[in-house]
Amino acid sequence: MLAAHLPPLAASLFSLIAIASLLLAFVMLGSRWLRHYLYAFAAESWLIGILSAAIGYYGDYPELYLIAILTFLFRGCLLPYLVLRIIRRLHIAREVHVILQASTSLVVGAFAVIFALGVSSRIGAELGLTGTVVVLALTVMLSMKLIGFLMLAVRHEAISQILGLLVLENGIFLGAQILVPGMPLLIEIVILFDLLIVVACFGLLVQYLMTHVGTTSSLELRRLVG
Repeated sequence: MLAAHLPPLAASLFSLIAIASLLLAFVMLGSRWLRHYLYAFAAESWLIGILSAAIGYYGDYPELYLIAILTFLFRGCLLPYLVLRIIRRLHIAREVHVILQASTSLVVGAFAVIFALGVSSRIGAELGLTGTVVVLALTVMLSMKLIGFLMLAVRHEAISQILGLLVLENGIFLGAQILVPGMPLLIEIVILFDLLIVVACFGLLVQYLMTHVGTTSSLELRRLVG
């Protein structure tokens, strides 16, 4: 496993990018302004693109350079642009329908990170990888997945839920880049294009909600039954 035998400089670089990505997920969790969500997601995607290129360099995986470019273009540019178009078209500025306030969401997110750290440390100990970047990668991956699920649970603006799904997938992708960098190129490209389908489908759902219900809150989906 590449992450278990990294030189100190590479391990520090990977750790810095992973931690910065997790902090950007907290920015999304703690804000109620949709543009803030979007900018944080774009920055997070650019960091993952940098991570892919760095892993390709240190691990001698030339195909990861292509993944880095596609990540910059699709995750960091195209997907945010598509979501921004939806926000502008619907004239939505902020999240209105929430179960937890931003401060409470951050506290729950912090507990999610603690839980992820405990699980990752246990896995690292079982595999004899304690003290390596593997534990950090697992922690960040699980934390971002939990934060993505949390955003889906406590936010009811359809745009927020799109970004919650994208954060969840970013966590999986970041962890995969560090833990299994030799994952087949075709699988990674398919994952990138699947995200385009997700955003397109959610865009249609949001427009349908606005047209037939007059709101973009997913709470109103029950009014569309039948």
